[in-house]
Amino acid sequence: MKRVSSLSVLQIGKNPVMWKIVGEQITQIFNRRSVLKDLSFDVQSGESLVLIGPNGSGKTTLVRIICHLLRPSGGRVRFFHNGRELPPEQAHPYLGLVGPYLQLYNNLTALENYRFFAKIRGLPVDLQKFRRLMGKLGLAGRELDELRTYSSGMLQRMKYVCALLHDPQILILDEPTSNLDEEGTQIVHGIIQEQKRDKILILATNEPGEFHFGDKQIHVAA
Repeated sequence: MKRVSSLSVLQIGKNPVMWKIVGEQITQIFNRRSVLKDLSFDVQSGESLVLIGPNGSGKTTLVRIICHLLRPSGGRVRFFHNGRELPPEQAHPYLGLVGPYLQLYNNLTALENYRFFAKIRGLPVDLQKFRRLMGKLGLAGRELDELRTYSSGMLQRMKYVCALLHDPQILILDEPTSNLDEEGTQIVHGIIQEQKRDKILILATNEPGEFHFGDKQIHVAA
């Protein structure tokens, strides 16, 4: 079992605004094969957690469990806000996720995708923010293009536009620089640094150059 320690409450501005995620003895078994065994961790606002391991080691499985997209065979993941535990469904609106298994709508334009995901989150469509995010991700001028005309790297960047539309307090990235060129990688690394300042970042990667982003690390065994 790999366990990482927590730090003190982070003060943001005048108010102690803190999110915390606690994983307790998480175990996952598929077809009698143990993928994860008794993994425990905690991470809070102003901290980052990096999940390290080769392909097939269980990093994505752990990410899906943290997001409550998959029920673990044992253990649990808990969310806390200002010291009060929240049911997962109340924490989800504050979470952003980017992963290779998340699909956008290729027959819709970038703006239509943005409108769709904003509607799902119950948010108004902020066109100024949309344009700002498109520019930040290097997609300015492609707002009205259907995503089927995007390259794989552009689609990865568009996933970040959709994940960041609500300024998530918890950002979870699985293979964050997949399909990205050097410019795209630098953009994403900048987003990672911004998230680390006062929010929660969870990053699953097997890229050695990204291990240093973690204030805490979990080595997920194959």
